[in-house]
Amino acid sequence: MTAAQADLPIDRPKVADGAALWRLAKESGSLDLNSSYAYLLWCRDFAGTSVVARGDGGEPVGFVTGYLRPDRPGTLLVWQVAVDAAYRGRGLAARLLDALTARVAAERGLDAVETTITPGNTASERLFTSYAARHGARVERAVLFATDQFPDGPHDPEVLYRIAPLTGLSSPPADASSR
Repeated sequence: MTAAQADLPIDRPKVADGAALWRLAKESGSLDLNSSYAYLLWCRDFAGTSVVARGDGGEPVGFVTGYLRPDRPGTLLVWQVAVDAAYRGRGLAARLLDALTARVAAERGLDAVETTITPGNTASERLFTSYAARHGARVERAVLFATDQFPDGPHDPEVLYRIAPLTGLSSPPADASSR
């Protein structure tokens, strides 16, 4: 990682970032592209469980979107991870994921991280297995959605990666349960 890469600011997305997140997802070549409306909503409604890395001009050059599962509020489901092609291969996705989980753990508490990965997506597999190793966690894998469950045509299965238990993350403030 270059010094400039390490210095990229990471913060919460704003609604104004929605178009850039949509573009990054579209240009990723591997993510299922949601509507531009979905990215705008994501930046409004899930900014607390998402992060962006900003380039020199303040524009998003990478992001991680996620949400806390309603039935497991200590579990962060990571929805999408994308990094602009010019910034790939330098650890930015790992830095984004670490920053997000540290913030969520400090603000709300965090026991586990989940994501889904399609078979053959080796970059995502490496990102999440290395995340588990850094945090002393196990990775459990199981098919969450099979190919035949997708109504819009052929789709690879989505394999759920559950990373738990997490260690070395901050605990939430004592009053976090009252929020």
